[in-house]
Amino acid sequence: MPYPGVHSFRRFTPLDCDQKEEKLSIENPSDLSASNDPAGSLHSRTQEQLETYSYDDDIVRKFATATLVWAIVGTLAGLIVAVLLVLPKAFGGLEWLSFGRLRPLHTNAAIFAFAGNAIFAAVYYSTQRLCKCRMWSDTLGRLHFWGWQGIIVTAAITLPLGITQSKEYAELEWPVDLAIAVVWLVFFGGNFLMTLIHRRERHMYVALWFYIATIVTVTVLHVFNNLVLPIHLGKSYPVYAGVQDAFMQWWYGHNAVAFFLTTPFLGLMYYFLPKAANRPVFSYKLSILHFWSLVFIYIWAGPHHLHYTALPEWASTLGMLFSVMLWMPSWGGMINGLLTLRGAWQKVATDPVLKFFVVGVTFYGMSTFEGPLLSVKSVNGLSHYTDWTIAHVHSGALGWNGMMSFGMLYWLLPRLFQTKLWSTKAASAHFWIATIGILLYIVPIYAAGLMQGLMWRAMDETGNLVYPDFIETIQSIVPLWWLRVLGGALFVGGTLLMAVNWFMTWATRPAVYDVPVYQSPRLSAHYDEEHVDSTSKLDDAPVLDAAKSLDVWSRMGWHRRWERLPVRFTILTTLAVIIASLFEIIPTFLIRSNVPTIATVKPYTPLELAGRDIFVAEGCYNCHSQMIRPFVAETKRYGEYSKPGESIYDRPFQWGSRRIGPDLAREGGKQSSLWHWLHFENPEQVSPGSVMPSYIHLLETEINFSGVTDRVWAAQTLGAPYDFELEEAPDLARRQAEEIAADIVSQGGPVSRGEVMTLNSKAVALIAFLQRVGTDIFAAPEPAVTPAAEEAAPGSEEPIEAEPEAEVAFGSDAEIAETSQQ
Repeated sequence: MPYPGVHSFRRFTPLDCDQKEEKLSIENPSDLSASNDPAGSLHSRTQEQLETYSYDDDIVRKFATATLVWAIVGTLAGLIVAVLLVLPKAFGGLEWLSFGRLRPLHTNAAIFAFAGNAIFAAVYYSTQRLCKCRMWSDTLGRLHFWGWQGIIVTAAITLPLGITQSKEYAELEWPVDLAIAVVWLVFFGGNFLMTLIHRRERHMYVALWFYIATIVTVTVLHVFNNLVLPIHLGKSYPVYAGVQDAFMQWWYGHNAVAFFLTTPFLGLMYYFLPKAANRPVFSYKLSILHFWSLVFIYIWAGPHHLHYTALPEWASTLGMLFSVMLWMPSWGGMINGLLTLRGAWQKVATDPVLKFFVVGVTFYGMSTFEGPLLSVKSVNGLSHYTDWTIAHVHSGALGWNGMMSFGMLYWLLPRLFQTKLWSTKAASAHFWIATIGILLYIVPIYAAGLMQGLMWRAMDETGNLVYPDFIETIQSIVPLWWLRVLGGALFVGGTLLMAVNWFMTWATRPAVYDVPVYQSPRLSAHYDEEHVDSTSKLDDAPVLDAAKSLDVWSRMGWHRRWERLPVRFTILTTLAVIIASLFEIIPTFLIRSNVPTIATVKPYTPLELAGRDIFVAEGCYNCHSQMIRPFVAETKRYGEYSKPGESIYDRPFQWGSRRIGPDLAREGGKQSSLWHWLHFENPEQVSPGSVMPSYIHLLETEINFSGVTDRVWAAQTLGAPYDFELEEAPDLARRQAEEIAADIVSQGGPVSRGEVMTLNSKAVALIAFLQRVGTDIFAAPEPAVTPAAEEAAPGSEEPIEAEPEAEVAFGSDAEIAETSQQ
């Protein structure tokens, strides 16, 4: 009995790709003698009808090997980061091995190194076979490989050194971003699209659609989120600030997950799962609905990461609605994947490749159920800033991306090295170790997230916080963090077991790889359109003509035409992404009332700008948010909730996505300067039970006052109303540093730390920034200047003073006097 929806799809599936070629099993691709074609069938065709080619599996071997290497590095970095949470002094305070600097290294290694190389291995292997041609340029393939590895190594060097933009999944600075654009779009994208144009298979299979969406969308996201003004090789400022920067970052951040960690892995699923199961994809029609609805809807969902923040309410509500709608296409893909195994489930018990694929697709379904759930405002109010989000991310990254990558690698391993897999039992053992490791990782972190959210909002019958000390919530989940370390160690152990299996398989490879040669006819310039039955099954039924037209449309004949036009298909995909993005972004930038300004909010001083950059470089945003939500519990814990106009000079924004430490949006003036100094030196001496590492290097490193001028120039260029500050930036910074240092000394602090005077230390600059954060809205407004006040009254020695403006009172329900942003 035929599978539903498969009949038209079976015109071309990954199962057919090798069978539709004339294969010549010879070692020398140029040897096309008659002895290799005993039946003479190849010579029965003219030279013009058949073209000879072979596949470039060497590039696949390179990317597959890199995938395994970076899988070990990325997961090991994650394990180290997990250990640093429970043992913050594990590395003796080495500045480049702190949690704040290593966490972005871990995320970049896991996403762009491990998952990225897995994507490229899948694309290079499957595209050649689905298009029945070699990749368009071997040179571009090698430039892509070595360029991407160079980018990863650069990230591994710069991030621990504190060279970062501090924007989640986009931390790398502008020179690396330029390299990414060239390697991704020119080397990879150009090679892929030219291969599609020169293909020998008329219709593009569904996996290729997802690859197209990945390439064009990641390009758009990367370019527009990384528009910056550089001041030197290691530092730049985004052209966006505050609300706009947050909006653009999560438009990018959410869709980086969508179009780097979802769509290419769906392409991987649509190719390798049917090949491993030896079954056709369950439904062709479902794959079409899955693709286009996912591409169009996903791009809208980013603002749900900013619920209850200073983002305009309409934007976060829109993000929530589209996130909820993502259930449909996401689960359509999961169903299509799992039902592909109909009739082949008995293989799952014995084939470790299918085990990895089944668990991977299942985790995809679980993550894409939980994602829309977390976008619902009532749920997000509890989950946001907690470890619940961390558990959700890792269930997708380890369960979906990790398991699918491992399954693909095990399937490729004997084919790439042309030998038998060294140990199927070891592969099965890896599966069970990884699965148990994932569960042991995410289950305690889900529990930790719920505990955090409930403890933060817990209030007694008198209206006071049950847990007023933030550290209480942290200490309560430390045992669960230890379980996460154990789960992470298991996952790393499974990856190392795969490395042993990989090496032993590689060791038995042949001395010279066999290079099969294939022959297929070139695509003709003229193509006779397939006949599409335009009659409807409802012709004789008493229904509207619109229903009959819809019945004909639902047969997807129109889509079959698109599948043979790669350029048009790419343009349509790009338009779907751009149009959806513009509907979100344009109103935020055109409607000035969305981002009101506050009259008392002023630009940072030169020293505060330098201190803010130190805050960014140290990765403090990984633990501290600067966004108080309008919840009673939060305003009682931190103070007045955050307003949109407070962050108009914040480049980059620092709203954060997690709270391992308390929110800092109202930190200014809460503690003395000496308290902050001691907190950097040894956090536990002022905050017993803190998991913050020591930042003693800030006390012992001098700030470069002359470099402050460039920072002020960049801020002024981007709109900050500086005047004399630009010319006098070093002197102004030094004078403010002297005042803070004198404050520290008067409170019992040291005059110097080692060979560094207190007033010259980076710690003083950071203290200047922290003492400023969140204080501007409480400042008294400047008195208005009237024309009469500019001149002295006749016969008077004193100028006439303008009448002061009415003061603005601030309370939990007070309104802030705001003026529209000019």
